[in-house]
Amino acid sequence: MLRKTLSGAVIALSLTGASTALATNGMNLEGYGAKSHAMGGTGMAYDTGNSAVMNNPATLGMMKEGTEEIGIGIRGLHPEVQSDYGAMSDHSSATAFYMPSLSYIRKDGDITWGAALLSQGGMGTDYGNDSPLFQGGYDDAGAQTMLSGKDIRSEVGVGRLMFPISYNLTDNTTIGASADFVWASMDLQMDMDGMHFGMMETGGSMLPTVTAGTLDYVRYDFSNGTPFIGKAVGYGTGFKLGFTHKVSKLLTIGGTYHSQTMMSDLESSNAKLTVVNDTSTELTGKIKVNNFEWPATFAAGLALRPTDKLMVAADVKFVDWSTVMDKFSTSFIADNTADNGDYAGETLDMSMKQDWKDQTVYSVGVEYKATDRLALRGGASFSTNPVPDEYLHPLFPAIIKNHYTCGFGYRLTDDARMGMAYSWAPKVTETNGEGMVISHSQSNWSLNFVHNL
Repeated sequence: MLRKTLSGAVIALSLTGASTALATNGMNLEGYGAKSHAMGGTGMAYDTGNSAVMNNPATLGMMKEGTEEIGIGIRGLHPEVQSDYGAMSDHSSATAFYMPSLSYIRKDGDITWGAALLSQGGMGTDYGNDSPLFQGGYDDAGAQTMLSGKDIRSEVGVGRLMFPISYNLTDNTTIGASADFVWASMDLQMDMDGMHFGMMETGGSMLPTVTAGTLDYVRYDFSNGTPFIGKAVGYGTGFKLGFTHKVSKLLTIGGTYHSQTMMSDLESSNAKLTVVNDTSTELTGKIKVNNFEWPATFAAGLALRPTDKLMVAADVKFVDWSTVMDKFSTSFIADNTADNGDYAGETLDMSMKQDWKDQTVYSVGVEYKATDRLALRGGASFSTNPVPDEYLHPLFPAIIKNHYTCGFGYRLTDDARMGMAYSWAPKVTETNGEGMVISHSQSNWSLNFVHNL
């Protein structure tokens, strides 16, 4: 039992940095903006405010002509992750992550345009240096060995700077698009024992020296400790297209396509790699997380307005995880300095199969205008789990399926309004390929404020 517990925990460490965020629908948040969030993540066919830049940019065309507004927001993400194997159990202490947003949107005639800055996702795990799951492992000869005993943690974040534009083709039909500048960053402190290192796809000029003698473990360490951006950073682009069409006073339909990103590798020139075989050597160098991308998304939805006070919405989303989450790959390039000894200028490559499945998300929401100033909202979303049990790991349990949401919108003055939302994701429990039982639940909230200029 000890062997499986240790090996299951250690192998999981290699996957910590494989995503942009340990969020709620795979790596995606269940809704963007307080209105969409409160209504189950819907947003394809009704006005979600400035948050349309992340939902469907065509719905920006639903703003009134002459409107000019600025929006600010904050999102709180609070996961609860637990891993159990026999009598051994541990929780991640990383239970609170905060993601801001800022936007400016203006409508001139039939054209709506602007800019928005969004922290799209952010989360991680922190097991400190005293977790029973990360104290020991097995060397490449199968003998039990102790690991570093140092901090085990990860933090990943993704942000977007977006430039949306929409155009009202007719009174009933609108098209929209957004050009996005995307960045992703990562902190990672992890140990990998020799047994599991030998099970990875490995290569590079450093490999013969690393595996000479008996390999106890290797440790990856690149972290800056700041909550704003991680140590290894990559940049790229993406785009969105969308449309809405008002079929009748009762029914509006809409849809969107979010492209897969085109990102550079995530890199840091100030990383450390510790190799413990017959000796212990700490190397300095450059780390690269290779081929990191955000997946393409297709979505469609409708909004029904049976009365002036009531709106009901429903969406379906398809997320193409299988294209971008087939494996996790890193490269370490040691500095060409005397301090690195025989490893100077050498490289070490590692990759692991992930084989995520594509995901379908169904969302429903309702809004009721209780007064001229107050709108009450509620909803739910239901999704498939993209992570195969075989590759499920305690440091990346992206297994949440369902969310139940509520919130409200309130017009403070003729020129100012606010929105709040709360969602609860019930606990999901799965057993991975090593027999480790992993559970994950969440509570999330969002707050937005918009002011007309």
